Amino acid sequence: MPKNKLIIIVVVALVAVGGIYKFLLAGSPEAEAKPKIDGSVYVLGKEFLVNLSDDRYAKFTVGLVLDHAPVADGHAESPPEGYGVMAEEAVVRDIITDVAGSATGETLSHAEGREKVKKEIKKHLKKKTDLHVHDVVFPDITVQ
Repeated sequence: MPKNKLIIIVVVALVAVGGIYKFLLAGSPEAEAKPKIDGSVYVLGKEFLVNLSDDRYAKFTVGLVLDHAPVADGHAESPPEGYGVMAEEAVVRDIITDVAGSATGETLSHAEGREKVKKEIKKHLKKKTDLHVHDVVFPDITVQ
């Protein structure tokens, strides 16, 4: 009988130590979870219709993951219809049009190709604008 009591005491002690570690030392999992999207997603309001390099075309929308969402500047003029409040939106649209227009329909029809185009857009945006772009997303895209 003493051996059984010893085994029970050891098992209870191990469970207690595991519980103490989980709740006190390891911290709560929710507190450590990092957000999957770090920043704000700004979707350019007007969709793109771009002639591609292989005589096809693509129609798509673009979202940018930025440090923070752009806000309207009280001193600026109202943007044209379909454009948002981002001060550099015309330059951003120009870059996206140029990069996407140099792609082929085949490239934009596959996930790997779209990822390459997004990385190229991000590279040009970082080089030619003052935006802090974390990622470029295509919420929808059609290639004809």
